[in-house]
Amino acid sequence: MNGLQNSLDFYSKAGAMTSGGQHVEALSALAGVAEAARALHGILLHEAWAHRYGQELTPARRAQSHLRSTQRVLDAIIEIHSAPLVVTRTPSQRAVGVCRHFAVLACASLRAQGIPARARCGFGMYFKLGKGVDHWITEYWSGRHWVSADFQIDDLQRSELKLDFDPLDLPRGEFLTAGEAWRLCRAYAADPATFGIFDEGGFWFIATNLLRDFAALNSMEMLPWDNWGLMPRPEEELSPDRAKLFDHLAALAEEADERFDEIRTLYQQDDKLRVPARVFNGVRKQIEDVART
Repeated sequence: MNGLQNSLDFYSKAGAMTSGGQHVEALSALAGVAEAARALHGILLHEAWAHRYGQELTPARRAQSHLRSTQRVLDAIIEIHSAPLVVTRTPSQRAVGVCRHFAVLACASLRAQGIPARARCGFGMYFKLGKGVDHWITEYWSGRHWVSADFQIDDLQRSELKLDFDPLDLPRGEFLTAGEAWRLCRAYAADPATFGIFDEGGFWFIATNLLRDFAALNSMEMLPWDNWGLMPRPEEELSPDRAKLFDHLAALAEEADERFDEIRTLYQQDDKLRVPARVFNGVRKQIEDVART
């Protein structure tokens, strides 16, 4: 029980990426899960879905998807439109991000209300038949158990994807954490090539998401294209010893509450797993200072 209580205490507090800074009161005013989701739908626009909202993105708007911290994202949102976060903006007035931004801002809002929440990196199984698509969601504590919620999916996306379930209460199997996908593929129960995005996929891709999920479990929720430490290169074949390390990370991540103290200790002690001060932005092809973005 100590592991669970330590976990709940930890995920009730803001971290480096989920601190609202001067916006913390605005975040805490989004009362509960449903209101937080409605607000996020009205202030954020997913880069890949922009055309479905009638938006042709300029380079300046696309650049917003590289913002890492909640505070910086909210700065951008308020700069565009200074209304309270509960006020729905038109699509042209919304800040641009990706699934990770919805997940992280949801965490920030819930934590600001004292509700334990954590972002998870893995694969959505509801975007393309037979494909686990690179994706982030949020888990929040209901008072009895963790609930998996996709704060990105609004009514338009739910209709387009023909979803017959509530995105704020994902049925088991609709989202797989990177650890779950890794375990299935290592057991030959799934094809690693079917996990990824666009034409990229495989064990190397799942491993990169596993490190991002491990960092997120330590309250460092990085961009989906941030790279550091032990992350393999595209199409890199993993050695048996390296694969065993990822086996261990997957096992820890799947038992995140029971083994919470192990997760924290390993992350703090291993500088190849821990997010450094500077990471490689794989989209921009450059080293960036985490604290400044």
